[in-house]
Formats: sequence, C-alpha cells, structure tokens
Amino acid sequence: MKRNPAVAGQFYHGTEARLKEQVEEYIIADNPREKVIGMLSPHAGLIYSGHVAGAVFSSITIPQTFILLGPNHTGLGPAISLMDSGEWEIPTGIFKIDSRLASKIALNAGKITRDSKAHIFEHSLEVQLPFIAWFSTDVKIVPIALLSASLDNCIELAGQIAVAVKTTDYPVVILASSDMSHYLPVKQALLKDTMAIQKILDLDPEGLYKTVLKERITMCGYLPATVMLAAAKILGADSAKLIKYATSGEISGDYESVVGYAGIVVK
Repeated sequence: MKRNPAVAGQFYHGTEARLKEQVEEYIIADNPREKVIGMLSPHAGLIYSGHVAGAVFSSITIPQTFILLGPNHTGLGPAISLMDSGEWEIPTGIFKIDSRLASKIALNAGKITRDSKAHIFEHSLEVQLPFIAWFSTDVKIVPIALLSASLDNCIELAGQIAVAVKTTDYPVVILASSDMSHYLPVKQALLKDTMAIQKILDLDPEGLYKTVLKERITMCGYLPATVMLAAAKILGADSAKLIKYATSGEISGDYESVVGYAGIVVK
C-alpha cells in the first residue's frame, strides 16, 4: 500500500516547492558529517522544531535505510506496529519500505505486530521524511510505532533490531523520534529534559526509561529512545553527543508553557 501524507500542510508546508524552501532554512550547509548508529530527532511542526531536526540531520552521513521508531499518538493499532511493505509519500518524495530489513526484525516477532493501521494518521515518523528527502529519496525506511511497552519489551525489540542490522550489508541508522517535556514553564522543562538527555548521553536505556517514569517527564518518545539506545549499544555504540536543544518558547515567545526539543547522535 502507499501511505499518503497525514500532516502535510499542517506540520510542514504541503507543496513540493514550499516544503523544499522550508527545509532548506534548517539544513546547515557544509556541516561536518559523520557515520552514526542512532539518533534522536524531534517531530513537532517544523516552524517550532525544524531548526533542531535540521541540525541533527546535517551532522550525519545519510544511510541506505533508516529504521524509524516513533511514539503512537493516535492510539490506533497494536502495542508495537511494524509496517513491513509499501511506500510512504510526502510532497518532496516517495520512500519505499525496506521489506528485507523489516522482515528480519519481525522474524522473531515477540511483541511486534506487522501492521499499517497505527501509521496511517501518526505524525511522529512522517515529520522526519522532509529532512531525509532533502538529502535523498533513494533512502528506504522501516517504520515502527510504539504505543506501549515495558522495559523488557523495549530491550527485546532492541535486540531484534540489532541482530537484523548486524546481518545487513549496507548502512542503517536507527532514528528515535521524540519531543521532550510538554507544556511546562521553561525552567522546569529544562530541568526535566536535562535529566532525560543525560541518560541518553550516558548510553543508559534502562536509566532513561526509569527516570522518565519516576520524574514524570512528558517525553513522548521515551520508548523509541530507549529502544534506539539499547540497540545502538549492542551494535557497539560508545558515545553520544547533544547536537542542539531548544524549546518552543524561542519561536512563540511563550516561556510559561513550552515544549522541549533535542537532537542527539549516538555513535
């Protein structure tokens, strides 16, 4: 099946020309790029988080396939939904699903369900595509949406992803889509986001999962981030770097109720 864009004209401009112009504002030309195993990128409307996403995408070597891990905001579909075939369309390109890699991940399925329903209206992965398209539309994707998962579920999924990547003979990057704290005064958001970001920089997936729950951090993609971190560690990651952090207040001028955004690479 072809998945049509769900949030074109809302989270980002809905025409090819205007979307290219919009993304170009956030891409850092001539930025040094490096190979990474994993990354964290935000998924708000581009007007708010595009500069953070643009910075992190501008710092990596674009792989042949992105495994896209995102939170399920809509509640549709099963707990962990992997779309294993078809195409995703946005105004600036069409992305084929890497069915070969998707099948490897789903081989020992565990809690994963092959499902497309969870992805139809979900924005968290779609908002990554305009940035990927800027560099290449030949890139393939493996979309995975997480509605709910225990820490054990996350570690199990990370193991399945890592095994699949290890047996793949082309470059793959694991991308976790997440915004940080939601609708807090900026000082509180920064305090809570720093706790979560530090766990990511420490390559501590268990610590991230537990800290988000204990401190009630409203990081919507902590499950994808936990999976990405755990998989990256299995694949040999030994460092992480914060590329950029910002809040919506820097755009809206409202610092009493902000959303936080972080761009991080894991290598």
